[in-house]
Amino acid sequence: MSTQRRRIRKAVFPVAGLGTRFLPATKAVPKEMLTVVDRPVIQHVVDEARAAGIEHFVFITGRGKGVIEDHFDNMFELEHTLAARGKKNELAELLRDLPAAGQSSFTRQQAPLGLGHAVWCARDIVGDEPFALLLPDMLHHAGKPCLAEMIEAYEAHGGNHVAVSPVPDDQTHQYGIVGVEDVKAKVSRITGMVEKPPRGTAPSNLHITGRYILQPEIFDLLGKQEKGAGGEIQLTDSMIKLAADKSQPFHAVRFDGRIYDCGSKIGFLMANVAYALAREDLGPELRAGIKSLL
Repeated sequence: MSTQRRRIRKAVFPVAGLGTRFLPATKAVPKEMLTVVDRPVIQHVVDEARAAGIEHFVFITGRGKGVIEDHFDNMFELEHTLAARGKKNELAELLRDLPAAGQSSFTRQQAPLGLGHAVWCARDIVGDEPFALLLPDMLHHAGKPCLAEMIEAYEAHGGNHVAVSPVPDDQTHQYGIVGVEDVKAKVSRITGMVEKPPRGTAPSNLHITGRYILQPEIFDLLGKQEKGAGGEIQLTDSMIKLAADKSQPFHAVRFDGRIYDCGSKIGFLMANVAYALAREDLGPELRAGIKSLL
């Protein structure tokens, strides 16, 4: 395989989910806009992508998600008010977070047909080039962005890449699991993938953590609209078929930081605590406050 890789320029963010586990908070506010400290969950994930060099941000939205599009756009009244009041730091932070003109795209997933269907909705925007996929529920907290590590692995090996992390053996049935050639390696060739294997049958304890680099051939497979578990179009099913093509290797990239599932209440609360403790302006006081509560 050539060492010349097509650069990863675009990232896809599926943000069409209803967030029913957070009702009533998500009745009128998208779950992706719930805040971890003072930034929406989706902003943290976009930050990760931008830090990894992503240039174009593709959001797969649904009804009631217009506020996400507004968040990544100028808000002239607010910006004018901040400028008039001399709040230069707040204004600079708002402007720094905005994608440049033409760097973001929004498309609708009209029906909740599964993650695979959501990714397929991005096919015309992504086009014929490899792309990153980031699930916004999963926050990857570490000194080096998870996606940056994955892009480094992609540049070295090509093909497709999936971020993984170990879970206790008695929990593997709750996740998508990969088998690999070397379970302890930072990057290892994937030998098998299975979605929520029955207890005792998992090929390893490495679970898929919601970060992917995929080749555009995945769209042809997703376009067949074949339904899998739960009657939905599953991304894992198409990845398994793509991996069967020997010219489309899959590699697992082991993530060594902490992962917070912000689709669950406990994961969301833990993320707020962890991200706040890591900040110099909040950490010391929060740590003291937690000690007083305990």
